[in-house]
Amino acid sequence: MTLDLDFVRAQFPAFSDPTLQEQAFFENAGGSYTCAPVIDRLTRFYTQRKVQPYAPYDASRLGGEEMDEARTRLAAIMGVDTDEVSFGPSTTQNVYVLAQAFATFMEPGEAIIVTNQDHEANSGPWRRLKERGIEIREWKIDPDTGHLDPETLADLLDEKVRLVCFPHCSNVVGEINPVTEITAMAHAAGAFVCVDGVSYAPHGIPNVGELGPDIYMFSAYKTYGPHQGIKVVRRALGEALPNQGHHFNGATLYKRFTPAGPDHAQVAASAGMADYIDALAAHHGVLGDAAVRGAGVHDLMRAHEVSLLQPLLDYVSAKNSVRLIGPDTAATRAPTVALATQSNAENLAADLAKHKVMAGGGDFYAQRGLRAMDVDLDKGVLRLSFTHYTSKDEVDLLLNALDDIL
Repeated sequence: MTLDLDFVRAQFPAFSDPTLQEQAFFENAGGSYTCAPVIDRLTRFYTQRKVQPYAPYDASRLGGEEMDEARTRLAAIMGVDTDEVSFGPSTTQNVYVLAQAFATFMEPGEAIIVTNQDHEANSGPWRRLKERGIEIREWKIDPDTGHLDPETLADLLDEKVRLVCFPHCSNVVGEINPVTEITAMAHAAGAFVCVDGVSYAPHGIPNVGELGPDIYMFSAYKTYGPHQGIKVVRRALGEALPNQGHHFNGATLYKRFTPAGPDHAQVAASAGMADYIDALAAHHGVLGDAAVRGAGVHDLMRAHEVSLLQPLLDYVSAKNSVRLIGPDTAATRAPTVALATQSNAENLAADLAKHKVMAGGGDFYAQRGLRAMDVDLDKGVLRLSFTHYTSKDEVDLLLNALDDIL
């Protein structure tokens, strides 16, 4: 079974918008196009339901039901309980809130492991707990490849470690980390696990229940949805951590880590992400419950991405003037390709724009990892990132443009 790209692109209004015609979008790691079901739900909410939800009158009742629907359906895709899923304004904010919970949950002298492969959102808030007497241990990447080696994690684990934080894949290295293996190691040592899935989930929302971490977070706006952060906090940990919400919400798991009121419209619109996954599953004949349909769509997306990614990796690997960050094998990484060159990356991105290729240059909040790999932060990296709605013609356009600017 192969992905029907014409069907996929028909679900995204951006591909028929006149202002975006003949342009190829390669900055999906910064935020994806939004699928039509999300836009439709957001429009309907703002038009018909923009009232305080959960009251008995119809507009309010229906708004609340749509918010509940989003949580229920996304939880089912991820293989977790409905009340283990909550929303926040961004993943960065969600991590910050959880770090505050751990600050009073842990004792001085206990330890948290973080990596230098992470986006700063899943690193900085944990590192700041050093000010509270928490020991911060850094799981370091290989400076040549950016690889996180589980064997080096074993050297950091002991009875003091309460939490291990790492990305499903980095937003510049791109390599897919073995979440289940790492989680099992941490759990065996008595530690909880927090996974940043922001750079992985756009390539197929994972079954978090099967992967096994205690916390899994990603951004809806990078996963065809509205600007929300979505987090899974498994029950055992969520009920043990101190409540960060209003005191009267402490008995409701999905409200314990949402200090501010949710954005009702955007939460409700997130159900459109499930609509999209179900539409893809139905069109491609993927049958089963929500988790099975989600897994089938995940595999369709990944297979299409891998087929487009390998030619790009082969091309940049053959360029002596370019350093590819991360592995050169498509099957082991997400289609987020960071390139270090002797030129300023932002200038290269501007040159690509002249060739109708939309991409980005900079450090992408991954300064620790890039510095560890001896990348000049003043020049940064050119990042070329795509997802399953990208076409072969767009990749060919990119390769031709790279020929001109490199």
